[in-house]
Amino acid sequence: MKEPTRLADHETELVGQWLTRTQKIVADPTAQRIEWLVSQVLVLLGTEASGGVELYRDPETGRLWERSCPQTGVPGGGPPRLARIETEAARIKYGAIADG
Repeated sequence: MKEPTRLADHETELVGQWLTRTQKIVADPTAQRIEWLVSQVLVLLGTEASGGVELYRDPETGRLWERSCPQTGVPGGGPPRLARIETEAARIKYGAIADG
């Protein structure tokens, strides 16, 4: 398996999916890439007060990203979503950690 790619300038949102394979659920390539990005590339700045959304910074570009699992009806929130968030919006939502 080749290494996933870093975030490109044109990307603003990645939405993973869960796939059923041989009677088990597996992450699709986008979900796998999101997990790789948050564990190997992006820097965790903090978590939203509710605990369900995390704020990350891309150390190469300085851009901010939110990781969430927005499918509230699915155990664990479902597959991951990674979306860019503007600095001002992050300051409003996360406070001082957005400047981290």
